[in-house]
Amino acid sequence: MDIQENIVNKVASSGLVTLNLEEYYPQGERVVYDIKDNLFHGLMLREKDFREFLKEHDWTQYEGKYVAITCSADAIVPTWAYMLLANKMAPYAKEVIFGDTTQLEAHLFHKAIQQINIHEFEGQRVVVKGCANIEVPVAAYVELTKLLTPVVKSIMYGEPCSTVPIYKKKA
Repeated sequence: MDIQENIVNKVASSGLVTLNLEEYYPQGERVVYDIKDNLFHGLMLREKDFREFLKEHDWTQYEGKYVAITCSADAIVPTWAYMLLANKMAPYAKEVIFGDTTQLEAHLFHKAIQQINIHEFEGQRVVVKGCANIEVPVAAYVELTKLLTPVVKSIMYGEPCSTVPIYKKKA
């Protein structure tokens, strides 16, 4: 008898379903627009100057990009200024949010997770893959757990060969 015949892949035969959040990562360039560059003396936004900027700025540079609008300066910026930026970027950008890159990534993963057909995992033993080539926000794991819990048999975190139990449906 060949030794190869006795080797059994227990992971493959375990019935575990691996869910890799990295597969749901929205591809595309991320851009931060910092309104601090529009501030008068770095302190406040002047409406007349800002409206002139809005007319002259090339908004096509945001075509197909994910944009986070923020202000890194401790300044007085009225809400309408962010609204005007969003209005100008929206026809070009894939997505526009208020926040930084961390908030942008959390938002994009949230939207992607909402598109997952959770019922595909009904009654399954699911391993949510922990190691990824990209940084998956913790918020994405929380959101996924919240959605999976009502439908799955169990949730584990990690790799099929080494998992941390998260949830097990009571019999």
